[in-house]
Amino acid sequence: MNERAPLVLCAEDHEELRRDLCDELREAGYRVVEASNGFDALAHLKAMPDVILCDITMPRLNGYNLLKQVRNEFPELADTPFIFLTALSDRFDIIEGKRLGADDYLVKPIDYDLLLATLEARLRQVSRMRAKSTRELDHLRQGINHLRSEISEHAFAAAKSALDLMAAGVVLLGNRGQPLLTNRAALRLNLDKPPLSGIPSLEGISDTSSQQLHQAVRRSLVANRLSAESTDCLRLSRLGGRSDLMLFICSLANGAPTADSPAVAVMLIDPNQRVQLPEPLLAELFGFTPTEATIATHLAEGQRKEDIAELLGVSATTVAFHLRNLFQKTDTRRQAELIAVILAGSMSLSIQS
Repeated sequence: MNERAPLVLCAEDHEELRRDLCDELREAGYRVVEASNGFDALAHLKAMPDVILCDITMPRLNGYNLLKQVRNEFPELADTPFIFLTALSDRFDIIEGKRLGADDYLVKPIDYDLLLATLEARLRQVSRMRAKSTRELDHLRQGINHLRSEISEHAFAAAKSALDLMAAGVVLLGNRGQPLLTNRAALRLNLDKPPLSGIPSLEGISDTSSQQLHQAVRRSLVANRLSAESTDCLRLSRLGGRSDLMLFICSLANGAPTADSPAVAVMLIDPNQRVQLPEPLLAELFGFTPTEATIATHLAEGQRKEDIAELLGVSATTVAFHLRNLFQKTDTRRQAELIAVILAGSMSLSIQS
């Protein structure tokens, strides 16, 4: 068995059809896990399938309800294609499945050539989205790393002017973890905890959060020395009922480091401080629709999905649908990671402009 082959979760209650489907998939080189009903399929989601093939009319938990749970409760599977297998070719059934987040339909009796072609097309689409997101994160690193070509007071002054346009706090750390550059938004956060000491606090930050911060910075410093990549998304809890701070920490390419070379970039988001992001630029950078860009901006402001739904006058299901698209287009799996990538892209634009 090829361990690198895509993993397909096949949920079908008809045993003979399920066996035929799985035989065809394995013959084509896919890895397969089988489920005879929706509850069995839920238990297999921890295997992180690359594609989900699902019958609609299954006992115990039907395909529609399985799809709802996958899309609403498993954001880590946001970019996993969900394909219905159905004898129901009625227009209403197809529309209902699409509304709930199905990516495709295959009508029984299954045309196996069409099945394999559909899987290949959907997996290529996911691969393109992930490659796009990787390029966008690379832009963040490149935008900061160009500072290495001229480590001078003038270069840092120019960089700080660009970073001061960011609503998110940005701190660049040297190869010993020392702060080299801090933008205006980070100064307003009043940070005094190592490794961000020297920056005027993570007021009342918990000991656990402080340890997580140390560990994440150490990972990025090690990655920097190895010319490797490291990214962490953290939520730091503060005492006294204050809202959590969200941090995005990434290593920067090694290049030709000096004692004053930026080695780690730290982005800090306080949900109590409104983050002004240019929605048209977000739409252009990530391929968001106008509605997706609006929702992304509200998420970056620290607003909850329920609040966004009320603000926009739409249902929570509609917001969840757009959130799934945001995960897909940014190749992220968690809301904290999504916000970090959005802010990273915005930061890249600011530095390069």
